[in-house]
Amino acid sequence: MGLFFVISTLLIWGMCLTVWKWCALAFPALDGRLLTWLLPALVTLFICTGIAYPRTHYGPGWVSILYYAAYISFGFVFLAFCTTAVFALTQGILKLFHVHALQVLGPLSLLTMAIVFTMAVWGGFSQPKIKRIAVSVPGTPSLKIALLSDSHLGLGVSLSRFDKALARLEAEKPDVLFALGDIFEYGPNRLAYAQRLARFSAPLGKYGVLGNHEYYVGYGDSKEFFKEAGLTLLENNTATLSNGVQIAGLKDIHTAHVTPQEIAAVLNTLDKNRPTILLSHTPKYAEVAAENGANLMFSGHTHNGQIWPFNYLVRLQFPRVYGLFDVNGMKFYITSGMFYWGIPLRFLAPAELPIIEVN
Repeated sequence: MGLFFVISTLLIWGMCLTVWKWCALAFPALDGRLLTWLLPALVTLFICTGIAYPRTHYGPGWVSILYYAAYISFGFVFLAFCTTAVFALTQGILKLFHVHALQVLGPLSLLTMAIVFTMAVWGGFSQPKIKRIAVSVPGTPSLKIALLSDSHLGLGVSLSRFDKALARLEAEKPDVLFALGDIFEYGPNRLAYAQRLARFSAPLGKYGVLGNHEYYVGYGDSKEFFKEAGLTLLENNTATLSNGVQIAGLKDIHTAHVTPQEIAAVLNTLDKNRPTILLSHTPKYAEVAAENGANLMFSGHTHNGQIWPFNYLVRLQFPRVYGLFDVNGMKFYITSGMFYWGIPLRFLAPAELPIIEVN
């Protein structure tokens, strides 16, 4: 964890320095040895302090303000860095052709930053919308499924905001709710979040699997939260709905080091003549699931990158990042998640509340 913090600090500082260097180049009046090195260092210190401190000191109200201010600043630095990279590259290419356009590119880059940041703030703080996905699975009874994934509740998402989003899902009158992990992180009012989720009505039940963040913040506490929320937790085991549909749920593949062999073993305990749904926070081993009898698979984790162009980096690790896929006959849906992780922004990767309508 210490090494991760050091690397993160250096990355933030590097992005801050790059943005300021570009601004100083485009607007020479801003150039100055003190500002060039001191300002990026101060911004980096503020961001790192504002991210680290609330993880263990989230009682006072001002801590929540610090949390949001630090994470929003982090998001702005990342978006500004990406914008700067594009304009600096453009400037370099134009110079090869002896075109000097810095006086135009400088103001244009700031305008672009402002537009992008406004869109990201709007995407992060607007309510997630219902996303309807229709799938056909032969032999499966008609079923309406609500997915809840990557809400990252706690200090970063208020209880009232969670309540409004959950009410939208409830209004769809789903038959069953599947929670795909990374539900609660840390912060005050944990029990209140759990009790709100416990009131969610789903005639065929509410089932869930743990995500990587449930392990990070405390395995025991996370299991207790699922219990308080009325979620039947599946950890490499199965359940059967009253309509005969079989549910298999996995531990988090990355954090719990779940192997393809373990996935096959879980699925092979089920009746191959009945429809099977697999729940896995991390979108891996879909081919293994399909080969061993799963008809439907649901995952989260990726957030669809959350802030473009970060989704291209996510794609380096996961070939399937977001959307509905057909994997050897098995339907596989990866959701972009209910809210966000850390940075309360979303850019070209909107949050969603998926409703899966089977047959």
